[in-house]
Amino acid sequence: MRQNRWKKAIASLLIVISCTLAACGGVGSLQGYSNGTYGYQFLYPNGWIPVDVSKSETGVDVVFRDLVEYSENLSVIISDVPADKALGDLGTPTDVGYRFMKEASQNSDRQPELIRAESRTDQGQTYYTLEYRVTLPGGQMRHDLATVAVKLGKLYTFNLSTRESRWPQVEKLFNAMVKSFKV
Repeated sequence: MRQNRWKKAIASLLIVISCTLAACGGVGSLQGYSNGTYGYQFLYPNGWIPVDVSKSETGVDVVFRDLVEYSENLSVIISDVPADKALGDLGTPTDVGYRFMKEASQNSDRQPELIRAESRTDQGQTYYTLEYRVTLPGGQMRHDLATVAVKLGKLYTFNLSTRESRWPQVEKLFNAMVKSFKV
């Protein structure tokens, strides 16, 4: 009987340790990605895999998607801006958020709604965080989060997307990921 309790206690301890190390699918289960060519980096969840972007639109540098939740994905898009421009020269976070929203809805049936637009500075680099709720044709709802930065004549956009119904489960994780993006 004592031995049985001891085994249950060890099994429980192993479960607690495993969940702590992996954060039970939360923020602790992130791994790093670094692009040496363009000098950006970010964290993404274990279980997400790279997608071939060789036939993607111009500017799409990398895409990852969840192996289980296929509709959850991230991407980094790089665009040119004048070399003398800083992110603040493109407007406030709200200005940039609305401009992205307008571009996303042009020539598309997507109807984005800007929920949040804020600025942060990390080691002298300015980043804008933008959050959207997007209605797709047929009424499907998505939740998108992005970090935008400008460095050396390039506009970097780190995008995360999930189904609106999944947002409550991944909100903390996605916010950690979006804050991890650095140029």
